[in-house]
Amino acid sequence: MITSAQCRAARALLNWDQKYLADKAGVGIVQVIRCEAGKKIPSSKLLAIRSAFVKGGVEFGAQNGSGPGVRIRNRIASPGNLP
Repeated sequence: MITSAQCRAARALLNWDQKYLADKAGVGIVQVIRCEAGKKIPSSKLLAIRSAFVKGGVEFGAQNGSGPGVRIRNRIASPGNLP
């Protein structure tokens, strides 16, 4: 699905804090913290986190020679990335 590194990178790209991500994904902040720490969380929560990122404009790249990655598709206004 997504790795802990992808989760941290996607959040940084969007300039979202952990609380904002938790709210957008509809999960508890503990789930976000556990995801970013590489701890196991229910797949439904991980999918919700990934979906929030995709809605926020993040694209997840498949693993290639240098590993899985993330990139920004477009900027969507959010408290974390308003001018």
